[in-house]
Amino acid sequence: MPISGSFNAYGARFVDPAFGFALSWNYWYSWALTVAVELSAAGLIMQYWLPNVPSWVWSACVLAIIVGINSISVKGYGETEYWFALIKVITVVVFIIVGIFVAAGVLGGVKYGFSNYTRGEAPFVGGGLGVLSVFLVAGFSFMGTELVGVAAGESENPEKNVPKAIKQVFWRILLFYIGAIFIIGLLVPYDDPNLVADSVQTSPFTLGFKLAGLGPAPDIMNAIILITVLSAGNSALYACTRTLWMMGNSNMAPKIFGRVNSRGIPMYAMLLTAIIGCLAFLTSLFGEKVVYEWLLKASGTSGFLAWVGIAISHYRFRKAFIAQGHSLDELPYRASLYPLGPCIALVLCTVVILGQGVNAYSDGKFNFLVAFGEYLAVILFIILFFGYKLIKKTKLVPLTECDLSRT
Repeated sequence: MPISGSFNAYGARFVDPAFGFALSWNYWYSWALTVAVELSAAGLIMQYWLPNVPSWVWSACVLAIIVGINSISVKGYGETEYWFALIKVITVVVFIIVGIFVAAGVLGGVKYGFSNYTRGEAPFVGGGLGVLSVFLVAGFSFMGTELVGVAAGESENPEKNVPKAIKQVFWRILLFYIGAIFIIGLLVPYDDPNLVADSVQTSPFTLGFKLAGLGPAPDIMNAIILITVLSAGNSALYACTRTLWMMGNSNMAPKIFGRVNSRGIPMYAMLLTAIIGCLAFLTSLFGEKVVYEWLLKASGTSGFLAWVGIAISHYRFRKAFIAQGHSLDELPYRASLYPLGPCIALVLCTVVILGQGVNAYSDGKFNFLVAFGEYLAVILFIILFFGYKLIKKTKLVPLTECDLSRT
């Protein structure tokens, strides 16, 4: 069912209109805040080369670039992301190959082996709670894998291309996330003093290249990280725009956001997203970044809330499909491990969301402001859900009444 809005629309169809409403706005502000994060990151990266130029200047330039790319056409966005992704893929592949040689002692002159995995408190530094506290930060980097579903509504041949893309996601996560982290673990110990410095020169990837004796590694990695930031900001703006456009056409947002120009671009939705992202970025310049840190945490948590929505919607969709007399053979793609898959995803994401509260305890004391920041996204989601439910008086959609149409 490759419809625009993807799982946000599915939540309204297969669970409850209020659930879809909360999911949609949750997903929109998640990516709007991500735009702000990437704008801030771009400014910091450029200061590596030009420290005397204010960071907000470079952030404004990046905002202008990603707005320009998204204003051209969907094809323009896709073409740009293709080249961005190609550069990132080549970098990670080269890093993994170089890292294997360094770990084996072929490059750099020192054989590292697996010693870092048993060094000090490794591999579970800080115990179970320490590992749990890392999930939200790590999860933030995984946000975006669900964009393959969001883009399905504008895919040329979704029945063929989307299942193919979904299957590739698994292998790409295994190679480019798990593979790269495994190599970093071999080369860089968790207590390396360089990791605490706020500089691209101490990126784990940069440290890995340095161990191989590659001198210009900092400059190369800085340029690649900048491209990564552009790619992430580009995708964030795309996801935001399409989500708000879907809501404008579903009576979940003002109808003006459902309009498109002659090139099929929802400009009003994109401009509002860009403005909100810019305003969120400005919070990083004032108030000792407290509000900005709240927004950053809310963005990560709201991503997990979106995955909770995907798991629930998928579970309900398959139940409704059978309840309405359909055969699974009609589906062009069937996710493996159903119903265990979405149930595991639901439990794990819920545990991670609730477990973020451990960060509010420091030296045995409870910090309310930290706890508020950790659960801000959850609070907003609950307000959106029950607010819409009370106003519209919505109810859980019976399985036999779920809308399975492709429009």
